[in-house]
Amino acid sequence: MKGSLCIAVLLAATNVFAQTPLERGKYLVEGILTCGNCHTPRGPGGVLDTARRHAGSPAPQIDTPEWSAHPTNITPDKETGIGSWTREQVKVAIQQGKRPNGQQLAPLMPYPFYRIFTPSDLDAVLTYVLAQPPVSNKVPPNVYKAKQLTFDVPPGAEKPMPEKDMADPVKKGFYLASIGHCMECHTPLVKGRRDFKSGLGTGGERFEGPWGVTVSRNITSHKENGIGAWSDDEIRRAITQGVRKDGTKLRPPMGFQWYATMTDADLSAIVAYLRTVPAR
Repeated sequence: MKGSLCIAVLLAATNVFAQTPLERGKYLVEGILTCGNCHTPRGPGGVLDTARRHAGSPAPQIDTPEWSAHPTNITPDKETGIGSWTREQVKVAIQQGKRPNGQQLAPLMPYPFYRIFTPSDLDAVLTYVLAQPPVSNKVPPNVYKAKQLTFDVPPGAEKPMPEKDMADPVKKGFYLASIGHCMECHTPLVKGRRDFKSGLGTGGERFEGPWGVTVSRNITSHKENGIGAWSDDEIRRAITQGVRKDGTKLRPPMGFQWYATMTDADLSAIVAYLRTVPAR
């Protein structure tokens, strides 16, 4: 009888802290996914216009030999956003990078990284995004110069993560770093493709925007060129506060203001994963 009572108490305590799909979706979208980092317009100096959260942005415009694109309006506005899309169509856009009319999205939207989503997390993201207030904001159309666009992801991120693997801190950290598409920014392009095989996490990518020019740093476990000599707390501080080991400030588009919303457990998992990235 005592054992049954203990189990009941534990289950009740667990339920108190359980997140609804809407709450989990908010935690992900407004946190590790940093959706607003691209999809929210910016004012002078790169300051986010939070009154038009997720309404798309005419800047920065990203130009490549294959495409030219702007972050689109992902609010449920029927005319300028995704308000006329079905739940399944939004899911396809998130994971397969296709609009309802079949047009492929530019890799500015890191949809291949989202294939690792657990079913429950994907459901939560859809629930939250479609529950947001619509904002009318027409963004310039994207231009495609190639019939088929290619996009690589780090090995292991090509399919949904089994829910049971989330109990392993390193695997959970890899999952979070994948949906946060960390290695998209921190891995260099070689002949138009991310060099995940030889350059994973070595940085060097340039980002131009209202903030000026930022170059992504090496986040491998290399002790001199990477973050191998940083303490766990120093890595967490860089992620959540935008402060390097030497105390200098990081700049956008590093989304530390979103990462600051993560739980200690999730941050620790990311640090555990980063410790496994080969030193380069």
